[in-house]
Amino acid sequence: MAKDVEVAEHGEFAAKDYQDPPPAPLIDAEELIKWSFYRAVIAEFIATLLFLYITVLTVIGYKSQIDPAHNGTDCDGVGILGIAWAFGGMIFILVYCTAGISGGHINPAVTLGLFLARKVSLMRAVLYMVAQCLGAICGCGLVKGFQKAYYNRYGGGANELQPGYNKGTGLGAEIIGTFVLVYTVFSATDPKRSARDSHVPVLAPLPIGFAVFMVHLATIPVTGTGINPARSFGAAVIYNEDKAWDDQWIFWVGPFIGAAIAAFYHQFVLRAGAIKALGSFRSNA
Repeated sequence: MAKDVEVAEHGEFAAKDYQDPPPAPLIDAEELIKWSFYRAVIAEFIATLLFLYITVLTVIGYKSQIDPAHNGTDCDGVGILGIAWAFGGMIFILVYCTAGISGGHINPAVTLGLFLARKVSLMRAVLYMVAQCLGAICGCGLVKGFQKAYYNRYGGGANELQPGYNKGTGLGAEIIGTFVLVYTVFSATDPKRSARDSHVPVLAPLPIGFAVFMVHLATIPVTGTGINPARSFGAAVIYNEDKAWDDQWIFWVGPFIGAAIAAFYHQFVLRAGAIKALGSFRSNA
Protein backbone atom coordinates (compact mmCIF):
# COMPACT_ATOMS: atom_id res chain seq x y z
CA MET A 1 0.00 0.00 0.00
CA ALA A 2 1.33 3.40 -0.93
CA LYS A 3 2.34 5.76 1.86
CA ASP A 4 0.18 8.85 2.30
CA VAL A 5 2.00 11.91 1.02
CA GLU A 6 1.30 15.60 0.55
CA VAL A 7 2.88 18.23 -1.65
CA ALA A 8 5.33 20.37 0.30
CA GLU A 9 5.95 24.08 -0.26
CA HIS A 10 8.79 23.51 -2.75
CA GLY A 11 6.86 21.01 -4.84
CA GLU A 12 8.34 17.91 -3.21
CA PHE A 13 6.37 15.14 -1.53
CA ALA A 14 6.59 14.82 2.22
CA ALA A 15 5.11 12.26 4.59
CA LYS A 16 1.96 13.32 6.39
CA ASP A 17 2.47 14.43 9.97
CA TYR A 18 -1.14 13.73 10.94
CA GLN A 19 -3.62 10.88 10.69
CA ASP A 20 -7.10 11.22 9.22
CA PRO A 21 -9.71 9.30 11.18
CA PRO A 22 -11.25 6.39 9.25
CA PRO A 23 -14.55 7.13 7.49
CA ALA A 24 -17.60 6.37 9.60
CA PRO A 25 -19.62 3.37 8.37
CA LEU A 26 -22.93 4.15 6.72
CA ILE A 27 -24.78 1.81 9.08
CA ASP A 28 -23.18 1.02 12.43
CA ALA A 29 -25.48 -1.32 14.37
CA GLU A 30 -22.96 -1.61 17.21
CA GLU A 31 -23.69 2.00 18.18
CA LEU A 32 -27.14 0.99 19.36
CA ILE A 33 -25.74 -1.09 22.23
CA LYS A 34 -23.34 1.58 23.50
CA TRP A 35 -24.29 4.01 26.28
CA SER A 36 -21.94 6.62 24.78
CA PHE A 37 -24.21 6.77 21.72
CA TYR A 38 -27.35 7.53 23.74
CA ARG A 39 -25.41 9.91 25.96
CA ALA A 40 -24.41 11.86 22.84
CA VAL A 41 -28.03 11.99 21.63
CA ILE A 42 -29.15 13.28 25.04
CA ALA A 43 -26.38 15.89 24.96
CA GLU A 44 -27.61 17.14 21.58
CA PHE A 45 -31.17 17.36 22.90
CA ILE A 46 -30.21 19.34 26.01
CA ALA A 47 -27.80 21.61 24.14
CA THR A 48 -30.40 22.54 21.52
CA LEU A 49 -33.01 23.09 24.23
CA LEU A 50 -30.71 25.51 26.06
CA PHE A 51 -29.74 27.20 22.80
CA LEU A 52 -33.35 27.95 21.84
CA TYR A 53 -34.35 28.93 25.36
CA ILE A 54 -31.68 31.62 25.72
CA THR A 55 -31.76 32.95 22.17
CA VAL A 56 -35.54 33.13 21.77
CA LEU A 57 -35.81 34.87 25.14
CA THR A 58 -33.25 37.39 23.89
CA VAL A 59 -35.23 38.05 20.70
CA ILE A 60 -38.53 38.47 22.55
CA GLY A 61 -36.93 40.65 25.20
CA TYR A 62 -35.47 42.94 22.54
CA LYS A 63 -38.81 43.30 20.74
CA SER A 64 -40.57 44.13 24.00
CA GLN A 65 -37.94 46.77 24.84
CA ILE A 66 -38.41 48.61 21.53
CA ASP A 67 -42.21 48.31 21.56
CA PRO A 68 -43.72 51.84 21.39
CA ALA A 69 -46.55 50.58 23.60
CA HIS A 70 -43.96 50.29 26.36
CA ASN A 71 -42.45 53.69 25.50
CA GLY A 72 -39.61 51.91 23.75
CA THR A 73 -37.49 53.23 20.89
CA ASP A 74 -35.23 51.63 18.31
CA CYS A 75 -32.26 52.62 20.46
CA ASP A 76 -33.48 50.61 23.44
CA GLY A 77 -32.60 46.99 24.15
CA VAL A 78 -29.70 44.90 22.96
CA GLY A 79 -30.30 45.56 19.26
CA ILE A 80 -29.39 43.29 16.36
CA LEU A 81 -25.81 43.25 17.60
CA GLY A 82 -26.92 41.87 20.96
CA ILE A 83 -29.11 39.22 19.34
CA ALA A 84 -26.21 38.12 17.15
CA TRP A 85 -23.99 37.91 20.24
CA ALA A 86 -26.62 35.79 22.02
CA PHE A 87 -26.72 33.25 19.19
CA GLY A 88 -22.97 33.20 18.62
CA GLY A 89 -22.15 33.18 22.32
CA MET A 90 -24.50 30.30 23.08
CA ILE A 91 -23.04 28.24 20.25
CA PHE A 92 -19.54 28.91 21.60
CA ILE A 93 -20.58 27.82 25.10
CA LEU A 94 -22.55 24.75 24.05
CA VAL A 95 -20.01 23.49 21.52
CA TYR A 96 -17.33 23.84 24.19
CA CYS A 97 -19.48 21.87 26.67
CA THR A 98 -20.63 19.07 24.35
CA ALA A 99 -17.84 18.66 21.79
CA GLY A 100 -16.23 15.84 23.78
CA ILE A 101 -19.55 14.01 24.17
CA SER A 102 -21.48 14.36 20.93
CA GLY A 103 -19.27 16.54 18.76
CA GLY A 104 -21.36 19.60 19.58
CA HIS A 105 -23.45 19.73 16.40
CA ILE A 106 -26.62 21.44 17.79
CA ASN A 107 -27.76 21.90 14.18
CA PRO A 108 -29.15 19.41 11.62
CA ALA A 109 -27.27 21.22 8.84
CA VAL A 110 -23.94 20.67 10.62
CA THR A 111 -24.89 17.03 11.20
CA LEU A 112 -25.75 16.61 7.51
CA GLY A 113 -22.45 18.14 6.43
CA LEU A 114 -20.48 15.84 8.72
CA PHE A 115 -22.51 12.84 7.54
CA LEU A 116 -21.79 13.65 3.89
CA ALA A 117 -18.10 13.86 4.78
CA ARG A 118 -18.44 10.46 6.50
CA LYS A 119 -17.62 11.82 9.93
CA VAL A 120 -20.75 10.27 11.47
CA SER A 121 -22.89 7.24 10.60
CA LEU A 122 -26.39 7.45 9.15
CA MET A 123 -27.91 6.15 12.39
CA ARG A 124 -26.15 8.78 14.46
CA ALA A 125 -27.00 11.56 12.01
CA VAL A 126 -30.72 10.72 12.00
CA LEU A 127 -31.01 10.45 15.78
CA TYR A 128 -29.00 13.65 16.25
CA MET A 129 -31.42 15.51 13.97
CA VAL A 130 -34.44 14.12 15.80
CA ALA A 131 -32.93 15.06 19.18
CA GLN A 132 -32.07 18.56 17.94
CA CYS A 133 -35.60 19.19 16.65
CA LEU A 134 -37.18 17.88 19.86
CA GLY A 135 -34.78 19.97 21.94
CA ALA A 136 -35.67 23.07 19.94
CA ILE A 137 -39.39 22.46 20.42
CA CYS A 138 -38.92 21.98 24.17
CA GLY A 139 -36.71 25.09 24.43
CA CYS A 140 -39.31 27.27 22.72
CA GLY A 141 -42.02 25.60 24.77
CA LEU A 142 -40.26 26.66 27.96
CA VAL A 143 -40.10 30.25 26.75
CA LYS A 144 -43.82 30.24 25.92
CA GLY A 145 -44.62 28.61 29.24
CA PHE A 146 -42.79 31.31 31.18
CA GLN A 147 -43.81 34.32 29.06
CA LYS A 148 -46.87 33.31 27.02
CA ALA A 149 -48.22 36.83 26.48
CA TYR A 150 -44.86 38.22 25.30
CA TYR A 151 -44.18 35.09 23.25
CA ASN A 152 -47.37 35.41 21.22
CA ARG A 153 -47.21 39.20 20.95
CA TYR A 154 -43.63 39.36 19.66
CA GLY A 155 -43.58 36.52 17.17
CA GLY A 156 -42.17 33.70 19.28
CA GLY A 157 -38.71 34.10 17.78
CA ALA A 158 -39.95 32.35 14.62
CA ASN A 159 -37.99 32.75 11.40
CA GLU A 160 -39.91 34.53 8.66
CA LEU A 161 -38.93 36.16 5.39
CA GLN A 162 -38.82 39.88 6.12
CA PRO A 163 -40.84 42.43 4.12
CA GLY A 164 -39.11 43.66 0.98
CA TYR A 165 -37.28 40.38 0.26
CA ASN A 166 -38.42 37.63 -2.09
CA LYS A 167 -38.08 33.91 -1.42
CA GLY A 168 -35.08 33.57 -3.72
CA THR A 169 -33.17 36.17 -1.73
CA GLY A 170 -34.09 34.46 1.52
CA LEU A 171 -33.04 31.06 0.20
CA GLY A 172 -29.72 32.47 -1.02
CA ALA A 173 -29.07 34.10 2.36
CA GLU A 174 -29.67 30.79 4.13
CA ILE A 175 -27.45 28.84 1.71
CA ILE A 176 -24.51 31.24 2.02
CA GLY A 177 -24.92 31.71 5.76
CA THR A 178 -24.95 27.96 6.39
CA PHE A 179 -21.99 27.48 4.07
CA VAL A 180 -19.98 29.91 6.21
CA LEU A 181 -20.94 28.05 9.38
CA VAL A 182 -20.32 24.49 8.15
CA TYR A 183 -17.11 25.48 6.38
CA THR A 184 -15.90 26.95 9.67
CA VAL A 185 -16.83 23.73 11.49
CA PHE A 186 -14.80 21.65 9.05
CA SER A 187 -11.82 23.99 9.22
CA ALA A 188 -11.86 24.29 13.01
CA THR A 189 -12.00 20.52 13.51
CA ASP A 190 -9.63 19.52 10.70
CA PRO A 191 -7.27 16.79 12.02
CA LYS A 192 -4.47 18.23 9.89
CA ARG A 193 -4.69 21.57 11.69
CA SER A 194 -5.16 19.93 15.09
CA ALA A 195 -1.99 17.90 14.66
CA ARG A 196 0.17 20.89 13.75
CA ASP A 197 -1.29 23.44 16.16
CA SER A 198 -1.93 21.93 19.58
CA HIS A 199 -4.10 24.87 20.67
CA VAL A 200 -6.63 24.41 17.86
CA PRO A 201 -8.85 21.74 19.50
CA VAL A 202 -9.28 23.96 22.56
CA LEU A 203 -10.14 27.02 20.48
CA ALA A 204 -12.41 25.25 17.96
CA PRO A 205 -15.68 26.47 19.57
CA LEU A 206 -14.54 30.10 19.27
CA PRO A 207 -14.46 30.42 15.45
CA ILE A 208 -17.65 28.37 15.19
CA GLY A 209 -19.47 30.71 17.57
CA PHE A 210 -17.98 33.73 15.85
CA ALA A 211 -19.17 32.44 12.46
CA VAL A 212 -22.72 32.22 13.85
CA PHE A 213 -22.37 35.76 15.19
CA MET A 214 -21.21 37.19 11.86
CA VAL A 215 -23.88 35.40 9.82
CA HIS A 216 -26.58 36.73 12.14
CA LEU A 217 -25.35 40.28 11.68
CA ALA A 218 -25.68 39.88 7.92
CA THR A 219 -28.94 37.97 7.60
CA ILE A 220 -31.19 38.98 10.53
CA PRO A 221 -32.68 41.76 8.35
CA VAL A 222 -33.42 39.22 5.59
CA THR A 223 -34.77 36.05 7.22
CA GLY A 224 -34.23 36.56 10.92
CA THR A 225 -31.34 34.12 10.36
CA GLY A 226 -32.09 30.43 10.37
CA ILE A 227 -28.96 28.49 9.29
CA ASN A 228 -30.26 25.84 11.70
CA PRO A 229 -33.37 23.88 10.68
CA ALA A 230 -34.02 22.74 14.25
CA ARG A 231 -34.03 26.35 15.49
CA SER A 232 -36.52 27.37 12.77
CA PHE A 233 -38.68 24.26 13.18
CA GLY A 234 -38.92 24.43 16.97
CA ALA A 235 -39.98 28.08 16.92
CA ALA A 236 -42.54 27.44 14.16
CA VAL A 237 -44.09 24.49 16.01
CA ILE A 238 -44.62 26.43 19.24
CA TYR A 239 -45.58 29.76 17.62
CA ASN A 240 -47.75 27.94 15.02
CA GLU A 241 -48.75 30.83 12.77
CA ASP A 242 -49.27 30.63 9.00
CA LYS A 243 -46.42 32.96 8.04
CA ALA A 244 -43.85 30.90 9.95
CA TRP A 245 -45.03 27.71 8.20
CA ASP A 246 -45.29 29.33 4.76
CA ASP A 247 -41.58 30.18 4.82
CA GLN A 248 -40.45 27.05 6.69
CA TRP A 249 -39.12 25.28 3.59
CA ILE A 250 -36.54 28.03 3.12
CA PHE A 251 -35.01 27.20 6.50
CA TRP A 252 -34.60 23.52 5.61
CA VAL A 253 -33.66 23.60 1.94
CA GLY A 254 -31.23 26.54 2.26
CA PRO A 255 -29.20 25.20 5.21
CA PHE A 256 -29.04 21.68 3.78
CA ILE A 257 -27.80 22.95 0.40
CA GLY A 258 -25.25 25.21 2.11
CA ALA A 259 -24.03 22.36 4.31
CA ALA A 260 -23.66 20.00 1.34
CA ILE A 261 -21.67 22.58 -0.63
CA ALA A 262 -19.40 23.25 2.36
CA ALA A 263 -18.77 19.52 2.86
CA PHE A 264 -17.92 19.07 -0.83
CA TYR A 265 -15.69 22.15 -0.91
CA HIS A 266 -13.69 21.20 2.17
CA GLN A 267 -13.37 17.49 1.49
CA PHE A 268 -12.87 17.43 -2.27
CA VAL A 269 -11.30 20.81 -3.03
CA LEU A 270 -9.31 21.92 0.00
CA ARG A 271 -8.44 18.42 1.20
CA ALA A 272 -8.33 17.08 -2.36
CA GLY A 273 -10.32 13.99 -1.42
CA ALA A 274 -11.06 13.00 -5.01
CA ILE A 275 -7.42 13.35 -6.09
CA LYS A 276 -6.19 11.32 -3.11
CA ALA A 277 -8.71 8.59 -3.83
CA LEU A 278 -7.63 8.49 -7.50
CA GLY A 279 -3.95 8.37 -6.48
CA SER A 280 -4.59 5.53 -4.05
CA PHE A 281 -6.49 3.62 -6.75
CA ARG A 282 -3.63 4.04 -9.23
CA SER A 283 -1.00 3.00 -6.67
CA ASN A 284 -2.93 -0.19 -5.89
CA ALA A 285 -3.56 -1.00 -9.54
